[in-house]
Amino acid sequence: MTKDLKDKGLATQAIRGGLVRSGFKETSEAIFLNSGFVYDSAEEAAGRFLGENDGYIYSRYANPTTSVFEERMCLLEGAEASRATSSGMAAVNLALMSQLAAGDHVVAPKALFGSCLYIIEQILPRFGVGVTLIDGTDLDQWKEAINSKTKAIFLESPSNPTLEIVDIAAVSEMAHKVGARVIVDNVFATTIHQKPLELGADVVIYSATKHIDGQGRCLGGIVLSDEEFIEEVVAPYHKHTGPSLSPFNAWTLLKGLETLELRVNKQTETAGKIADALADAAGVARVIYPGRDDHPQAALAKQQMKGGSTLVAFEIAGGQAETFAFLNRLELIDISNNLGDSKSLITHPTTTTHSSVSDELKAELGINENLLRLSVGLETTDDLIDDLVSALRG
Repeated sequence: MTKDLKDKGLATQAIRGGLVRSGFKETSEAIFLNSGFVYDSAEEAAGRFLGENDGYIYSRYANPTTSVFEERMCLLEGAEASRATSSGMAAVNLALMSQLAAGDHVVAPKALFGSCLYIIEQILPRFGVGVTLIDGTDLDQWKEAINSKTKAIFLESPSNPTLEIVDIAAVSEMAHKVGARVIVDNVFATTIHQKPLELGADVVIYSATKHIDGQGRCLGGIVLSDEEFIEEVVAPYHKHTGPSLSPFNAWTLLKGLETLELRVNKQTETAGKIADALADAAGVARVIYPGRDDHPQAALAKQQMKGGSTLVAFEIAGGQAETFAFLNRLELIDISNNLGDSKSLITHPTTTTHSSVSDELKAELGINENLLRLSVGLETTDDLIDDLVSALRG
């Protein structure tokens, strides 16, 4: 059925892609909560393990419900194959560790989520992998950093939390000259606003916990790429190390996909209005939003993204005390480190999501004590603006 949907609209793909029904002909996808599977004969079991016949072996390897989620995500992303994981960070680890060995080299921007930065800066070097961190917005730095030993490029665009934009097409062109794979964390843009594979990237990863679920219910992640990379590189590592997505979470994420386009488009529309309101509000020193013309890379954002983002970053006029006081005056918007939820959530990155990042690097990246990251939800736009403006007034 997936093949027949390739030319259909995104909403149709997100609702019907990869759909498989059992003999009971259920409307909603079935949840297969079993860990193992049985065989009609010893010969069938032996053949299954040899790869001579199709079918499931063990839910750590693959599961019918998880397979539907993987198929649907491939359809949405334009990927040939994928592997779903237990969380977004499991997807990051899988995409990197499955392909790297001692002596390889990785290039990444300094502007990354704190846990992504930890894997690249702290874990990879323990296994003999060289790492170069750069300003991802500077193509000259990419050109200088990428060399013959570079095996992988890892980047976020827009980045967390300062919404920096990386030129995916230009970086991919440079990386491919030395045979390096480009891995794009597409969480902030979502598949609704950005298709990294179409821009030249090789691998796309998601924390499905965010917009794909969209309602704060479960964890999940996924790695998407061409069939050769997934089946020959990612799949064996996934199979033997066990970062598998649970069938129940896969089913929950499938339900989230059904409304993904509606939610993200509405959240993005509201985010743009909030960004404009904050830019005109007293008590705000700076607003960072890819959909505004005053974003430092507004032209690039328009070039590779179909919309802004559901995230808005802004700085309070003052220091941490004033910023905390503002947060504590909010009545509708929740303080939380999560994002992509139907509820609007706000966080203070320097003391939460990026608390493990050195003070020097935070200062360099502009993750200041007065910076806030707002994940815009589905509440009435005017109610959200009123809550923010009221909190600014004190």
